[in-house]
Amino acid sequence: MATPERAVREPSEAPAPGSATSVGPARREPAVLLVLAAVALVVSAIRPYDRTTWWLEVFPVLLGAPVLVATYRRFPLTPLLYRLLFVHALILMLGGHYTYARVPLGFWAQELFHFSRNHYDRLGHFAQGFVPAILAREVLLRRSPLRRGGWLFFLVTAVCLAISATYELVEWWSAVIGGSAADAFLGTQGDVWDTHWDMFIALLGAIAAQLALSRVHDRELARLAG
Repeated sequence: MATPERAVREPSEAPAPGSATSVGPARREPAVLLVLAAVALVVSAIRPYDRTTWWLEVFPVLLGAPVLVATYRRFPLTPLLYRLLFVHALILMLGGHYTYARVPLGFWAQELFHFSRNHYDRLGHFAQGFVPAILAREVLLRRSPLRRGGWLFFLVTAVCLAISATYELVEWWSAVIGGSAADAFLGTQGDVWDTHWDMFIALLGAIAAQLALSRVHDRELARLAG
């Protein structure tokens, strides 16, 4: 018997196309977010600061969006997760357009709070832990024997740290292959501890997401299953 934590709507139980449920706002929202993300992607591609950096920064969006579309009917996600993925995509696109070290929002915060550098990349890495935490949590709860509790919290955090470490390896490979041409993608801004900070900020994001959103996420998972 499926437990409430793992129960999901099977494809055969999905609302029939054209029914009131299938065309309701909750069903339309992912499509609306997809269209908005596509428009934002096109805008971000217009005269970016560095075209190679743009491709590197938005690659997760170009990879993830088709996967979400292909799995939507078979494995629809919660509205909360779709919204978080949309916001994360916008963060990546903005960083890709300007490069993380030159995003105007970061310069505004630097001037307002007297920071020593543009910290927009810190926002990006916080999101790199925050959003994947909810994604990993949802997949593990719906497709594994794990239940809510300490082990789930630990494994979600570990997954997010692994993602962050993999991203840092990608940056390293880019530096090895591209040399100084990869400086805009690295965005270290002269900080020798930038890699460590990036992973630490992602860790904080993963923990914050689980502490702040677990109850909301659980309610949405229950509605999705019901």
